[in-house]
Amino acid sequence: MFKHILLPTDGSLASEISIQQGVRLAKEINARVTGVYIIPAYHVMVDQNAMLGDSEEQVDIESTALALQFLEVIEREARRAGVQCDSVHAINDRPYEGILKMADDKGCDLIAMASHGRTGARALLMGSQTLKVLTHSKVPVLVFR
Repeated sequence: MFKHILLPTDGSLASEISIQQGVRLAKEINARVTGVYIIPAYHVMVDQNAMLGDSEEQVDIESTALALQFLEVIEREARRAGVQCDSVHAINDRPYEGILKMADDKGCDLIAMASHGRTGARALLMGSQTLKVLTHSKVPVLVFR
């Protein structure tokens, strides 16, 4: 059936729960997993004549450290279960696009991810990366709520 599962994370509790479930599924069907975290691209904010925010280099350092921290959760869970795992991070302002690109690049045949269950105005304003992955994915998507 499925041989390679992509496990996206945003570092949230919902993601951690979906990671546990995704790794458990991988173990049961003898699949491998790839963890992915999508880092937003660096943008400079300008207020009149002053630039706000950290330097691009500092943001890169902090974003990469955060990505590695989130991905370690997936790697640790996979090690505990005896599931083959690799992890990657990429930069993309649209996380769903980064997730889909990584699934394609890595040859994943299933994406297993969390839904935060936002509804109403919050869902409309914040957008649902899970919904966008579901809408645009060429491979099956398993959503954990």
